[in-house]
Amino acid sequence: MRRALLLLLALSTLPAVAAELKPFEASYTADWKQLPVSGTAGRSLKQLDNGRWELDFEASMLVASLSEVSTFRVENNAFLPLTYRFKRSGLGKSKQVEFDFDWTQKQIIGTDRGNQVRLPLNRGLQDKSTYQLVLQHDVADGKKSMSYQVVDGDEIETYDFRVLGEERVETEAGAVDAIKVERVRDPTQSNRKTVLWFAKDWDYLLVRLQQVEKDGKEYVIMLKDGTVDGKSVKGQ
Repeated sequence: MRRALLLLLALSTLPAVAAELKPFEASYTADWKQLPVSGTAGRSLKQLDNGRWELDFEASMLVASLSEVSTFRVENNAFLPLTYRFKRSGLGKSKQVEFDFDWTQKQIIGTDRGNQVRLPLNRGLQDKSTYQLVLQHDVADGKKSMSYQVVDGDEIETYDFRVLGEERVETEAGAVDAIKVERVRDPTQSNRKTVLWFAKDWDYLLVRLQQVEKDGKEYVIMLKDGTVDGKSVKGQ
């Protein structure tokens, strides 16, 4: 459950911006196949002042809650994270993460579960929220394989993805044509599976996510409703 929600936070050395950023709001339903549990999640992108943007994620399930907020700017076709805030309660152990990205000093300073973190900051590095937005725009740009350097705790990890093709997805907002993308993992290291679907006609908004954990538990997150650049998402 936790990993599925974290991945939704409800997704290259120099990431390119496929098109002008468009604000969006989306709400999702979340179903756990082995458990009689359901949840809801919301994700939004809005423009702030001074060229900054805010990517926000909120999720709730029974007594559990999770929030993640990133601010960033786009400069010379690159996404530059500025701040990252994460808080989780009720899903196992509570967790709080705070990172600040200092592009002048080229370093990341913050805390992860109370532990001090200081890492070098290079152009192209993403946090665990902004990389999903870069992925969304890279898919829109027609890329077939993508790789991102992501700040994950006190380390920098490589996240790899590949496009599997096109597929129509049935959502509560109607049927939408989507691009299907898979997280690439070393099978000798992990048997987890992650598949994402991005709507072609709605600025490649994330509309579905399927997560299969190493213990076989499966989670599916599906678009309920949303808006892109002020227009309501409507399928066929």
